[in-house]
Amino acid sequence: MKIREIAEAIEQYAPLRLQEEWDNAGIQVGDPDADVTGVLLCTDATEAVIAEAIGLGYNLVISHHPLIFRGLKKIMGRTPVERTVAMAIKHDITIYSAHTNMDSAWQGVSFRMADKIGMTDVVFLDDNRVDAYGEQGSTSAGCGVIGNIEPTPASEVLKRVKAAFEVGAVRYCGDPGTIVTRVALCGGAGGFLIDKAVEMGAQLYVTADMRYHDFLDNSKRIVVADIGHYESEHFTKEIFLEIIQKKSPTFAVAFSKNETNQVNYL
Repeated sequence: MKIREIAEAIEQYAPLRLQEEWDNAGIQVGDPDADVTGVLLCTDATEAVIAEAIGLGYNLVISHHPLIFRGLKKIMGRTPVERTVAMAIKHDITIYSAHTNMDSAWQGVSFRMADKIGMTDVVFLDDNRVDAYGEQGSTSAGCGVIGNIEPTPASEVLKRVKAAFEVGAVRYCGDPGTIVTRVALCGGAGGFLIDKAVEMGAQLYVTADMRYHDFLDNSKRIVVADIGHYESEHFTKEIFLEIIQKKSPTFAVAFSKNETNQVNYL
């Protein structure tokens, strides 16, 4: 199987046209026409992940976050990105990323988050992107999700979220005694969707990268929880695995064992 075939399978699920203008999804480094020897899945492609792929004899690394966000004018090993790119090129490893296109896809990142805490009747929180991008019907693209749970105090839902996403600490505002029946979620930085979560009737909104004033300005109208950027998105690897296994059930594919969250908790 060619690397190109795996890329095409991912892009059928999460078309590149769904990515934000500032993003850089797709092939970061490498040859799309090379034969695949194995696939290593991760959230971030780092030197440790590339070294792991080399050790396994795998020549394709698929990450959620793009390795290259900004243009590289030189590759001299001065930064982690430069060293990772150089290592991949030296060992003929292709790096592919599906980022905001996977965030916006039907059954993408936020839908996987909803699965982890047992939400039902899950739909896009904001489907305005359909007008600009959608070609496959009203459920083709959007931002965040919203759905239902059995009536539960917010404090108990937050404990469930903390366990499900392997979170070191949950930052939140609002009344922990609020009875929650409707939850909104957005993987990654989702502060821009707080108003939409309130409008759609959520009592709890779970996302990452919240600012102090996001908490201050919303504590009286909704419970807002920040679970960390990595924590909210690291199950994206499961989506990649399912796409590849559907394409070729016996193909060599693994989750990286050397991937770590770069944000630590004391």
